[in-house]
Amino acid sequence: MNTTKLVVLVGIVAVLLFLALPNVSWAAEDGAALYKANCAACHKADATGNPAMKAPALNGKTADDVKKVLDSNPKHAAVAKKLNADQVKAIGDYLAAMK
Repeated sequence: MNTTKLVVLVGIVAVLLFLALPNVSWAAEDGAALYKANCAACHKADATGNPAMKAPALNGKTADDVKKVLDSNPKHAAVAKKLNADQVKAIGDYLAAMK
């Protein structure tokens, strides 16, 4: 195989990897960072809740619990619009691990 063909082949493989890898979920969403950015202000950093704000404890909740609250509570509408399903799952996984 001559050098030109080899360079073209390597270039094609590099482009295909560049296009394919962002769609692979190797880098899962960071639930802790998402929680801190979107939830901790009201529910506290340790997810124990804030009675003064009527914000319940979230530690031990699942992704389904988080989705249900985001979808049903008008107070969370802005946060619900910002987060996609993978991010909600990451937050739920983070909270579930806090049992």
